[in-house]
Amino acid sequence: MTALNVPPAFADETTVDAYAAARAELVREIQLEVRATRSYLGRDELDPRVIAALGKVPRHAFVPLQERAFAYDNRPLPIGHGQTISQPYIVAIMTDLLDVYEGGRVLEIGTGSGYQAAVLAELCAAVYSIEIVAPLGEQARTQLKQLGYDNVHVKIGDGYGGWPEQAPFDGIIVTAAAPSVPEPLIEQLRPGGRMIIPVRQPTGFETLMLIEKAADGTLIETEIVPVRFVPLTRD
Repeated sequence: MTALNVPPAFADETTVDAYAAARAELVREIQLEVRATRSYLGRDELDPRVIAALGKVPRHAFVPLQERAFAYDNRPLPIGHGQTISQPYIVAIMTDLLDVYEGGRVLEIGTGSGYQAAVLAELCAAVYSIEIVAPLGEQARTQLKQLGYDNVHVKIGDGYGGWPEQAPFDGIIVTAAAPSVPEPLIEQLRPGGRMIIPVRQPTGFETLMLIEKAADGTLIETEIVPVRFVPLTRD
């Protein structure tokens, strides 16, 4: 993961280090935004491991070539098929709240560009990611492999039912807004694990929710911050 090897459809002949300064500035902006939203997040700083991952993963490698100039702006970008790569601040806080550990296993619903999976892959043992839009899932799988993220496993399909063959998971992250928390995902979350998911409220607004599963299986739900995501779609 020290050199950028991007398929011709994605990138020009550049290296990761060419974007190091831009990534460092983006991480600084994210840290400032975290401090500004401490009342929502309940924390002033990101985990240093999350900061290191954000400073390492080449976001420019996960956006279309025509969006390359904006890759390190702190905002979402289109990636085709009506989907977006999430705002880096949102990726940062969702990753931080998931509280993954080095030996952990994480399920991601909504691979998209593959960027969130790459960030998680820097922090845990294995990431299992499901994408319903086949061209995006195949593209992300290729890109992640090219970048050396061998601990990310991408499957094309409906993520609502999770990935029961690989369950239970220490963390589950959903990158699309659901009308409610899918029951199969709750079942596949290990006791002591955490799930981060945007949930659409009856008012039409969306809220990022932290779901913690206690040792006895009971759930603790915490509203974190208002968000806006593409909807969670089904087959």
